[in-house]
Amino acid sequence: MLYNAVLEGNGFETELVGDGAHALAKAREFRPDIVIMDIQLPNVSGLELIEALQRDPEFRSVPILAVTAFVGKGEERRIREAGAKGYLAKPISIVPLLAAVNGLLGD
Repeated sequence: MLYNAVLEGNGFETELVGDGAHALAKAREFRPDIVIMDIQLPNVSGLELIEALQRDPEFRSVPILAVTAFVGKGEERRIREAGAKGYLAKPISIVPLLAAVNGLLGD
């Protein structure tokens, strides 16, 4: 995935999870400092997964950057209310992606 390549090229270690049903288990193994969440996932909605991460004390403090191609009215508000700390609409350029990640991680 492009995001992984960009992040790894900038010194980040990444773990790609292609199916939302496996995301929580993979997060427990990987222990991420940030989660970049596509809202359109197979098997589980990204919003449901954001809410599940926020309910889990282990991940409550991990910032979530939501990424979506659907930019409907109220979408960003719904995503932030679910618990995402950041939001980017697709298509995403490298500079805004890195700025959002660094901003959420506190540089």
